[in-house]
Amino acid sequence: MLLFPSLFLSFISIITKEHTLEQICTDLCSREKKRGSIGLLGEKVLHAGLKLYFEPNPDFHEVKINGFVADICNAKGIIEIQTRNLGKLKRKLEVFLEQMPVTIVYPIAHTKYLCWVDEETGDVTGRRKSPKTGSAWDLFRELYQLRSFLTHPNFCICAALIDLEEYRLLNGWSRDKKKGSTRYDRIPIQLVELIYLMTKEDYRAIIPNTLPKKFTSKDFSKAVYISLSSAQRALLILYQLGVVQRVEKQKNAYIYELTES
Repeated sequence: MLLFPSLFLSFISIITKEHTLEQICTDLCSREKKRGSIGLLGEKVLHAGLKLYFEPNPDFHEVKINGFVADICNAKGIIEIQTRNLGKLKRKLEVFLEQMPVTIVYPIAHTKYLCWVDEETGDVTGRRKSPKTGSAWDLFRELYQLRSFLTHPNFCICAALIDLEEYRLLNGWSRDKKKGSTRYDRIPIQLVELIYLMTKEDYRAIIPNTLPKKFTSKDFSKAVYISLSSAQRALLILYQLGVVQRVEKQKNAYIYELTES
């Protein structure tokens, strides 16, 4: 069953929430603390909280569909919460997209506070604000792996910008045990914004107007505050979607322009 973009966007707009994401995750942490358990049986708080945020009824969680398990499946479609490595969803998407609308929710740390956990005592120390501010463009280094699905009429990606605390274990190889440390969990403080990307206009809307009329991948990297390699991948995606076009080449670098809306 294919769903036209206008109907799919209406599906997105009518999702209702009984509680905020931060309230849900606070409750999850409180329940885990009372039980004295760790890790929500292997499911991290951010992932579990987002599932409850997008679908409060657990009856629609972990639904089996043609040999695969969807995080959420209800009358409106499928929602997959993927906190890393979008490439793992390829086989699922090949099946799911032929059945119903699929939205992939990818959380991005908008403002991040690092907290360090002593494995032996459980003490938490050193809460520090990261200087980096995350944006929807952080999604693109992962989205490149799913570029073959981007034009499918049932496909939508949601960049969830979240202020959060990231807890890391003091088990790294450096003297202070921080370099090479293991990320334990991420706890949301505030859901800042949900950015849905489905149509060409959705992708065009997040491009800053500070770009010159003609620009290189280096110009793009500076404009959206991502690395050059991530900018090159983002431009490949935007080129494939017809949002940008290559108008000339200087040595080994393409010169790009935005296509007309």
